[in-house]
This record gives sequence, structure tokens and C-alpha cells, in this order.
Amino acid sequence: MEKAKVYFTDFRTNLGSSQGVKLQRLCRTAGIGEIDFEGKFVAIKMHFGELGNFAYLRPNYVKAVADLIKELGGKPFLTDCNTLYPGSRKNAVDHLYNAEVNGFNSVTTGCNVIIADGLKGTDEAAVPVPNGEYCKEAYVGRALYDADIIISLSHFKGHEMTGFGGAIKNIGMGGGSRAGKMQQHNDGKPVVDQSRCRNCKLCARECGSDAISYDSGKAFIDQDICKGCGRCIGACAFDAIEPSGDSAIESLCCKMAEYTMAICDGKPCFHISLIMDVSPNCDCHGENDAAILPDIGMLASFDPVALDQACADLCMKAEPVRNSQLGDNLAKEGWHHHHDVFLDSNPNVKWKETLIHGEKIGLGTRDYELIKM
Repeated sequence: MEKAKVYFTDFRTNLGSSQGVKLQRLCRTAGIGEIDFEGKFVAIKMHFGELGNFAYLRPNYVKAVADLIKELGGKPFLTDCNTLYPGSRKNAVDHLYNAEVNGFNSVTTGCNVIIADGLKGTDEAAVPVPNGEYCKEAYVGRALYDADIIISLSHFKGHEMTGFGGAIKNIGMGGGSRAGKMQQHNDGKPVVDQSRCRNCKLCARECGSDAISYDSGKAFIDQDICKGCGRCIGACAFDAIEPSGDSAIESLCCKMAEYTMAICDGKPCFHISLIMDVSPNCDCHGENDAAILPDIGMLASFDPVALDQACADLCMKAEPVRNSQLGDNLAKEGWHHHHDVFLDSNPNVKWKETLIHGEKIGLGTRDYELIKM
């Protein structure tokens, strides 16, 4: 496979020229105009940030991309799937409110917001995974599946499990329905915290396998019958149901790559990442710590593996911010220096596995040419 082209520009601008204009110029230079957008539904996949988190991408960047897509003849919409864990984005009602509070609406972004997997995270499509080793079938948000074109707009930042969150995590994990997130995140099935159960029986009404009973006066999930779809998690208004345990981090990383492969296969896709406000943990947290690295720049490519690799390489060359989680760790007496900003920030993470597996299954290549604009 020949080298992928990854286009890069920093955040410097001249007086009278905005960051949005520069982002549009980057996308044009990277070849977004090669895609036939005319009359097509275009999903701009991104993360709206949990309530209380301030590190997510500003809506202004979305508008720059949406306006460009409309200029090219497309019909853009902004989308994400509901979360598996309790929080402000676990169902479409809360998720849309979350997006609105954090500034994402039709005025600020130039397009409408659609929650891809519906009200309770169950509006999904089962999609084959080409060359899948961990997942033969992926469960994908229906609106994302129905889109003609996918544009990934990622906030490139640290992550407490996968090392960083970039294009592959944005699409692969973010594009999975609740069942899809269960498949990636969890080798087990949901369990009930009976101290929180209110005996409302909403979970049993949503269960598609009749696995939930109330013999003890509280919900109980029969693990032998349960299919692990996660519908009960979305149905519970009291956060009494949760996954039973996490997958090994290595398999999580590989599953994310396979889900990205399933979602992108056969569709025009274009990937954009902004390395800014590089928080140590995911935007799924209801808070964000100080950035571990300075703002670096904006990148775009047709290849998500090459894009993530290029972003990671640029981060490795950056000077850590002293007053940050990464800086504090590096300053500790006797700290084992990994010479890896993601490992030194969160010592138990994995990230190379995602890119290695993505390359292995044909999602893209880690071999790239960085073209500076």
C-alpha cells in the first residue's frame, strides 16, 4: 500500500482571516471536493461533549465544515449515538438537550442535529465487518448507516483506556448503537444494582429476550438468557443497570478499528482532526482537566489510520504542559519515563493496537506523507 496523504496546518491566521476559513481551505487542499456531494445526505460525526466538559470542539468548526459541504451540494447533518454509561447523553431527549446547551444547533452549526441510534439507542443496523476478527457484525446507529457520505470531525485528545481519541474512536465507538458499544466495551452482560431499582419494570418491557424477572421484588437479569443488547440500560431512568465489566483494552482497541471498518466500508469518507485542548481524558467525562499538550493544529485525510498516526506522532514531538496531569507525572521522583505522552499521562493505556489492527484489516495505512499547508 502506498503512503497515505495527511494534510496539516497550524492554528496561526492572518488578521482578517478566521480559523473556519483556514479549516475549509485545509479540507479543499486535502481533496474533499473529489467526493460527489450533490444531493447526498452527509453525516458529520462528532462528539458534543458531556455537560460540564469544556474541552470539546466549538460549534464554529462544525459550521465551517457544514457550510463547505452545502457549497459542494451536500445535505449535512450533525450526529452522534447515545452512550452506554449513565450521563447526559444516554437517550435522544437528554442528548439533544446536551447538544443545545453546549452550543450545537441549526444556527450555530448550519445544520440540524440527529441522534443516530434513536430515542433509546436501539435504532440500529447490523452491518458485516470486512475482515473482522473480533466482531463479525457491527451494530451501527441507523442514521449513520443511512447516510450517503460520512465526515468525521474529531477532537484529538487523550483517553484513559485507548490512549487517545481520534478519527477511529470517533467513528468506531461513537458510531455504535448501545448494543454496538456493549459489544466493543464489554465481554459480559448488564447487571442490576438492586439498591437503585425502583421496580418500575420499564427495563423488562424493553428486553427483547425475556431475561428480566422480579421474583425478589427487584429487577434481576438472567445471564443465560440475556443477549447483551443493552436496551435495558437505556430504559432505566434510575441508572440501576450497568455493564458487568470491561473488555481487555487490547480487544477494545481492535474492536474500535473493526467498527470503523464496518461503518466506512463502501461509502465515501473524509476525516478531520483538530489537536487542541488536549485533555488527558475523554470528552465523555462531565469535567475536563487542563490540557497535557499545547494546541498543535488541524489535519485532514481520506485515511483514518494515517490521520490518527500522524496526530499521535505530532503529539509525541510536542512539549508537555508542565501544569497538567502529564507534567505532574513526569515531575514525580522515580517516574518511569515511557517517552510516550499518552502512556506518561495514563500509564495503563493502549493505543498502537488500534492502528496496527486497523492496518491489518485494510482500514488504512500507518505509512503516510505529512503535507503542510
